[in-house]
Amino acid sequence: MSEDFSKGKRGAVIKPDQAKVRITIRLDANIIEHFKEAVNKAGGGNYQSLINNALQDYIQSHDKSIEDTLRKVIREELKLAG
Repeated sequence: MSEDFSKGKRGAVIKPDQAKVRITIRLDANIIEHFKEAVNKAGGGNYQSLINNALQDYIQSHDKSIEDTLRKVIREELKLAG
């Protein structure tokens, strides 16, 4: 029995998220291996999504850190001025 793929379409079955941008990036091999192993241990998934999540967490934690530092400085300055 032969399959007829004459009306088949190439490309992704699930369209990519429009909020994401496709790039090419070079990372150390141990970084990629770490995330691939994490996906494997979790029973599946996408290592690129894990890298994206790690970067999001990093940004949020550093933004929070800057916000906390700024609030602390403002409180200290207000004490000195008051």
